[in-house]
Amino acid sequence: MQLGIHLPQIGRKAGPDAIRRAAVQAEDLGFADVWVSEHVILPKDAPYPPSPAFYEPILTMTWAAAATKRVRLGASVIVLPMHHPVPMAKQIGTLQLLSAGRVIFGIGVGWLEAEFAALGVPFRERGRRTDESIALMRALWRDDPVSFPSKYISAQIADMRMEPKPPPIPIWVGGSSEAALARALKCDGWHGSRQPPDKAAPIIKRLREQRPAPFAISLRSGWDGKDAGELAARLSAYRDVGADHVLVEPGDREIDDWLRSVEKIAKAGEGV
Repeated sequence: MQLGIHLPQIGRKAGPDAIRRAAVQAEDLGFADVWVSEHVILPKDAPYPPSPAFYEPILTMTWAAAATKRVRLGASVIVLPMHHPVPMAKQIGTLQLLSAGRVIFGIGVGWLEAEFAALGVPFRERGRRTDESIALMRALWRDDPVSFPSKYISAQIADMRMEPKPPPIPIWVGGSSEAALARALKCDGWHGSRQPPDKAAPIIKRLREQRPAPFAISLRSGWDGKDAGELAARLSAYRDVGADHVLVEPGDREIDDWLRSVEKIAKAGEGV
């Protein structure tokens, strides 16, 4: 089972030096990948997430890519329907080329209606916009020239070109709803969030029956830094129920504490 680590991209610990240090540390410790999350704009009194301070995820992945050579670069997740898929395809495709094929494009439909409203995107169409965006981006990465009849995305694309073409970009779909799982089965992997091993087990079993490997099964899990033995047991439990990747996000709020926790996570993952 592979192990990934979230970058210090959110809250008061975040910053250019912190992100660079964490990316280099992750590569040196042997993590498979480094990860970012996305919120663009939040209501003033939103109870979650606890901080509105999010570094933009694609630029953050690019910054991490420039500091590293091996680790993959994952998004957990880009809220795809909040974005127009044409510039998003260009950005992700460019990052895939600049990083020599290290991108994992994690996507989700989102949940914060006020954020959609601030961006002028219809919240009730987010699932349909996501499906159409995936199809359009794949066409832009693959076809030359490209024609695409869109219904939910405002785009007129007929016999057009987008170059250069990137290496294949795996799309992992976040979420545990029926729609999210169905969407994941049409893509390259499922990236479940905060599902304990016993809750993830029946979902993994169902997905594996419908999509055997190389379809990726990934889980995101937080860690408060207190009990490394519990974390090691949890990682082993994820492996035993069929996960082939786990992303761990430390809970520390200061960068030095964060980096120490990452060292402990690497040790907890040894042999898993």
